[in-house]
Amino acid sequence: MNKPTVLIVDDEKPTREGLRAALEDRFEVYVAEDAHAAMDLLEREPVDVLLTDFRLPLEDGMKLIRRAKSLSRPPVCILMTAYGSEELAVEAMKQGADDYIPKGRMQIEELEMRINRALRQRNLESENVALHQQLNQRYGLEHLVGESPAMREVFDIVRQVAPTRATVLLLGESGTGKEVLARAIHQLSPRARMPMVIVHCAALAPTLLESELFGHEKGAFTGAHERRIGRFEQAHGGTLFLDEIGEIDATLQIKLLRFLGERTFERVGSNKTLTADVRLIAATNKDLARMVREGKFREDLYFRLRVVEIRLPPLRERREDIPLLAHRFLREFAAENQKPVRDFTVDAMEALLKYSWPGNVRELRTAIEHAVVLCRGDRITLRDLPASVREAVVVPVPAPAPTALPTADLTLKDAERELILRALRETGGNRSLAARKIGISRRTLYRKLKQYQIEDSRED
Repeated sequence: MNKPTVLIVDDEKPTREGLRAALEDRFEVYVAEDAHAAMDLLEREPVDVLLTDFRLPLEDGMKLIRRAKSLSRPPVCILMTAYGSEELAVEAMKQGADDYIPKGRMQIEELEMRINRALRQRNLESENVALHQQLNQRYGLEHLVGESPAMREVFDIVRQVAPTRATVLLLGESGTGKEVLARAIHQLSPRARMPMVIVHCAALAPTLLESELFGHEKGAFTGAHERRIGRFEQAHGGTLFLDEIGEIDATLQIKLLRFLGERTFERVGSNKTLTADVRLIAATNKDLARMVREGKFREDLYFRLRVVEIRLPPLRERREDIPLLAHRFLREFAAENQKPVRDFTVDAMEALLKYSWPGNVRELRTAIEHAVVLCRGDRITLRDLPASVREAVVVPVPAPAPTALPTADLTLKDAERELILRALRETGGNRSLAARKIGISRRTLYRKLKQYQIEDSRED
């Protein structure tokens, strides 16, 4: 492993060389006598630690630190001075110094300890930044694909609401990506480094859901053998995402309303009032406004939840995003399954665009995974797609003639043509099934279709 690099800046040669000799066993050491020489070296060489005197010719150590911190890869900066004071130390930290050490009381062992501590801290911060970037790539807006006007409007609202504390209500059909959007709001918020806790409200009975959200005390009910910390407490400082909020019963609606109003709650079986700093995001595929009119959902809770309301459009209302999403999923599953699939045939993409996608983005993702797994070449063809999607592209079968010719007047060619048309009608236009029904090969059927000018010979 390479040694960490240290740049010592001091206008007194004995100090420079003494520090070099003391540190060079554990560090790769550079020296400079003034700020200009130090900056020249910092711009040429990657330096891990800048150890600089406060009093330097031309520029003082604080100015050097400010310039060093402006680099694309700034070093850890430690200021040394024989003129130490508490005020100077505070000012050094404000200017960007990572640490401060008086020369008069400096011991080499202590200096090494401080350098190593500062390096560990920088490495930890770098790892945290890298992790945060990975989370943003996975859950931030980068994970939400769309160029349609409807999705651009969604992205604009998310960018505005994410930095705030506002409660958000996400509306949309199942599979439109409400949980992905909730994660993006959390990751783009100041709470991103705190927990995001997810609760699927429809997955639990009302009594269990109350305990899940607010927690319970030991003995609160049969089976409560120990205290349980609820999801509100677990999400303290972060975000709580309540999916399928339209499924909660009247009792829970009241408790949730109280929390949104006062930020307080009690565990089941306790009278002790607790508080939690939680940003709430709720989602539903139900029409909450209609449920309010029908008396199935509290109006006051509805208004508390929809401080900011975001509606995710179904996929059928943003078909221009289908190719973007399809290629995104293709790359994902091709890499995951180590297959050389890189594109779609024209017929396959036509089917994706024509299909109604009742399951929205979730269904499209599953369909592309299915197609990648079954694909035999480098492009997904129509036959690789699920049957429900293939049927979106059907052969346009001509309507039957108003009056059929008498059987006696049919020529052999007329009879053959009529047989093909009947087979296509009975199989819903599926050419493969029609060929099997007649008892001929699919290739022969294509030739006959051209011969009788029934339709073109596109592949199934």
